[in-house]
Amino acid sequence: MNIFKSINNNAQSSTTTGFGSSASSYGGRFINKDGSANIEKRGLSFFGRISWYHTLVNMPGWKFLGIIFLFYTIINFIFALLYYSIGVENLNGIGTTGSEWVKFGKAYFFSAQTFTTVGYGHISPTGVITSAVAATEALTGLLSFAIATGLFYGRFSRPKAHLIFSHNALISPYKGGKAIMMRVASHKNTNLLDAEVRVTLGIVVEENSIPVNKFYQLPLEMSKISSMSLSWTLVHPIDENSPLHGFTEEDFRLIEGEFILYVKAFDDLYSNTVAISTSYTFDEVVYGAKFEMMYDENDDQSKTILYLDKINNFRKVELP
Repeated sequence: MNIFKSINNNAQSSTTTGFGSSASSYGGRFINKDGSANIEKRGLSFFGRISWYHTLVNMPGWKFLGIIFLFYTIINFIFALLYYSIGVENLNGIGTTGSEWVKFGKAYFFSAQTFTTVGYGHISPTGVITSAVAATEALTGLLSFAIATGLFYGRFSRPKAHLIFSHNALISPYKGGKAIMMRVASHKNTNLLDAEVRVTLGIVVEENSIPVNKFYQLPLEMSKISSMSLSWTLVHPIDENSPLHGFTEEDFRLIEGEFILYVKAFDDLYSNTVAISTSYTFDEVVYGAKFEMMYDENDDQSKTILYLDKINNFRKVELP
């Protein structure tokens, strides 16, 4: 059963989020933890709604390398079948002795040498048909490696915000009251400057007996910093102007809501602005907790140590 909460009248809702207002038409969260939209697109064919470049550039490295290896294996298997079907006797130097599996294996490795344009020379095609297949395979190999090289370059050169976020958002003590807090840190050896963050609250409320999505921009204690050298705790004070004013621990347990984070910064290596997003649903909010420090000075007090494995560490505390 949906539970609704009256929002503080001092809070002004936003209509520029890009999300719809019909709560009954939405399923699950708005933004996934990895920053992608929680949307499944239908209505077009699979190939009509898939950008292969974006898919291959954005997928995990092990999947990308697996696809490259699988394509290489399959394409050589196909050409080896063609050579074997034409007849291995048309491959000069391959030899006609041995089992059929041995002959096919030799055809496969000749295909690999042709595809990569290595061409060791001890096997060569004879006859028009075999030579035409070998020429086609060589061209296919050149084009395939050109595409693979472009994809590798796209993956390595693509500007990316190397930031990690805490698993939970916390309701913590703040200046005699309460605040919602989330933590972010740079986890690579990058230099991010002029970092800026925007936090949007999405919540399901009832208007005229109809559940609707409402969105509120949450003002932060600091929305911009000059450098992302250390961790950054994002703080939204829950005062009389906050849409969260009057929320209890039970409200966070029962109400459908989500905090959507957008972070952008300038990466001086890429000389470009990088951006990343994530979200916290209300069931990922810990009520009555405080983040523990995740950086300290080293033994000789000559350097600051940032402990990235402590980004999720917090302790329970009493709230006022």
